[in-house]
Amino acid sequence: MGAQWKAKGKDLVANAKGKLFGKLAKEIMVAARSGADPTQNARLRLVVEQARKVSMPKDTLERAIKKGAGLTDEPVQFERVLYEGFAPHQVAVMVECLTDNVKRTAPEMRVLFRKGQLGTSGSVAWDFDYLGFIEATPQNPDADADTAAIEAGAQDLEAGEDEGNTLFLTAPADLDLVARALPAHGFTVLSMKLGYKPKNPINPADLSPEALEEVEAFLAAIEANDDVQEIYVGLSG
Repeated sequence: MGAQWKAKGKDLVANAKGKLFGKLAKEIMVAARSGADPTQNARLRLVVEQARKVSMPKDTLERAIKKGAGLTDEPVQFERVLYEGFAPHQVAVMVECLTDNVKRTAPEMRVLFRKGQLGTSGSVAWDFDYLGFIEATPQNPDADADTAAIEAGAQDLEAGEDEGNTLFLTAPADLDLVARALPAHGFTVLSMKLGYKPKNPINPADLSPEALEEVEAFLAAIEANDDVQEIYVGLSG
């Protein structure tokens, strides 16, 4: 689970194409406020790359950029809100939302956190590091991840989600620079994003099967909310 929680099974709602495209469209619209040209807008470039890697339709992508940049008659005002607290059994949780109506989202989060504990700003964030995450795969068997991390400017690295891949960790401001440098050091970038990594994660094996099931049910309910973009959980693995 680690930095970003994902529901079990790749075909669950959290990973459904429509929901994924909706999340990315929001990110694109927010990023495009600073300019519609990805070559001149690093934040937009990162999200556009993500959208292309999951095969978002070109017209959906372009429409999101235009709406965010104010080039259409449809005003877009999304606000990024972070909710902090605990899932059942005191598992730390950070929920990142993009909403066009905080007065709707806030009470929905309060309801969803009833089986856990909703905290105040900073109550959980202190136990997470804000980092850049780059998933990359070696271009050949001789590519050395440790050398690539040092030469590209990454802070650290760990095993990627898929076997053989590497997750490079960066300072937030260095995400784009490191991603651009990695191909020259033998790695093809698969995805990149900013997010939170728990400093002191709980090992799921330390929870009973029943307790872990309660935590996962809690997280799945939050993930199903349309305003939720990402969930970061203090669990390892």
